[in-house]
Amino acid sequence: MTSNPTPDANPSSADVHEDALRASVAADFPRTVEQLKSLVSIPGIAWDSFDPEHLNRSAAAVAELVREAGIEDVQVLRVDNDGTPGGPAVVARRPARAGAPTVLLYAHHDVQPPGDPDLWESDPFTAEERNGRLYGRGAADDKAGIMAHIGALRALEDVLGEESGVGVTLFIEGEEEAGSPTFRTFLETYQDLLRADVIVVADSGNWKVGVPALTTSLRGLVDGTVEVQVLDHAVHSGMFGGPVLDAPTLLARLIATFHDDAGDVAIAGLVSGDDAAVDYPEADFRADSSLLDGVRLAGTGSIASRLWTKPALSIIGIDVPTVAMSSNTIQPKARAKFSLRLAPGQSPEEAMAAVDAHVQAHAPFGAKVTFTPGEQGNAFATDTSASAARTALWALERAWGVQPVESGMGGSIPFISDLVELFPEAQILITGVEDPDSRAHSANESLDLGDFRNAILAEALLLARLGAVAG
Repeated sequence: MTSNPTPDANPSSADVHEDALRASVAADFPRTVEQLKSLVSIPGIAWDSFDPEHLNRSAAAVAELVREAGIEDVQVLRVDNDGTPGGPAVVARRPARAGAPTVLLYAHHDVQPPGDPDLWESDPFTAEERNGRLYGRGAADDKAGIMAHIGALRALEDVLGEESGVGVTLFIEGEEEAGSPTFRTFLETYQDLLRADVIVVADSGNWKVGVPALTTSLRGLVDGTVEVQVLDHAVHSGMFGGPVLDAPTLLARLIATFHDDAGDVAIAGLVSGDDAAVDYPEADFRADSSLLDGVRLAGTGSIASRLWTKPALSIIGIDVPTVAMSSNTIQPKARAKFSLRLAPGQSPEEAMAAVDAHVQAHAPFGAKVTFTPGEQGNAFATDTSASAARTALWALERAWGVQPVESGMGGSIPFISDLVELFPEAQILITGVEDPDSRAHSANESLDLGDFRNAILAEALLLARLGAVAG
């Protein structure tokens, strides 16, 4: 494993008060964990099929925690999306001292649905500590991000008080897991309220337990559906089978053209790179991904590049009759939904057009192919030579005691492109508290408590240094 070295930094109050900040975080940590447990107990889910009152309770609980941390200017805000109210967001502000920067601290309080309860080893909304980890829905994604912000602010207030100087705006979103449908409108509506010099998005993860990371790149995303039609209506498979292939078979043949024999994406016009700086050993990847023994890895090039700087296409849904409802008929049509992750430097519009051209060119047996584009989002790359990024890397190293990794992430955070566009002068840092075994979105989601404590300290050091350098 390799990473770029963190820079030497001039002494500041963050350095002078590091021991005090460390002690403050440690002393306050039991309370922080208990408050995280309380947040986990609120099943705030922003999907239409769930009770919105839980989401309102979650926002109110976060707002109260922020007030208790010493920030008085706290609001719960929402905007409408085509007449439908968006999720409740908590926005709190503490102004900067003259000449000091303002830092926007982002996290989200809504969570994924729990899924099948039989897959959980404990109640998903009753946080439980086991073997140094905290289990529960939202324990990692992303209520720990909220408490990392609040814990850091409490330490800063405890040690530095008004001397810290740095301005803080908290933006705790309430609909991220539902796709942030009103995020852009919210930013446009409250742009002046949210404007900042540095934006910290606490919704990512670390390299592994005990090794921190600054997420320096995200893949972009496009998705959509492909429908194959071969008949006007279903017909008897015995009377017409043979000369006519069913739509599911033809859809399978079309899907198979998305990758070459090595497993690389085979769609012309997509950007691909093999320049990831970090080594990701195959044994670690197999363990982290729970890949079954005997299954070969797909693609070529380094594993890190396959995850971060190359496209990746997955079929995430297929509409065909279920086995339980199947009958002896030739199915006239079948549909699949794809999710395509894009390498940094790839235009989502060009990628969508490339998929459309590919499926039309590879229509099997002359079948009618209908392409329906879906969502799209830009990739992101951090300028790691910028001052905020270098300070963040320094803070991570001081908090963990090991050199941090400048890590890409195979996933996408589509709203990052909105932040880039609407706040072009801000430096954006993507941090987080998850690790490869956090299982966000899955059953038995969990958080390593040691890394959680370190994340709080790292953010406190980051904020202290940003305020001190400006002062």
